[in-house]
Amino acid sequence: MAGASGRRWDRCLADTAVKTVTGLAVGVAFSLLVFKRRTWPASVGSGMGLGMGYSNCQHDKRSPHLLRGHMVKDQQ
Repeated sequence: MAGASGRRWDRCLADTAVKTVTGLAVGVAFSLLVFKRRTWPASVGSGMGLGMGYSNCQHDKRSPHLLRGHMVKDQQ
């Protein structure tokens, strides 16, 4: 049981890190190209990535019966 929980945490942290870094990169690109080197696009981008990762982790923890995208049906 501890292995499944550890894998879930690893997946959540990796997903959050990827989304945060991607949001930061998109924010930096917009900052350089559109907004004349302001810092707020990078902050907004990384915040949005962090929020999406956190939301995905909450969803993963609230629905433990999803396995590989298929719903586990109750045995009757």
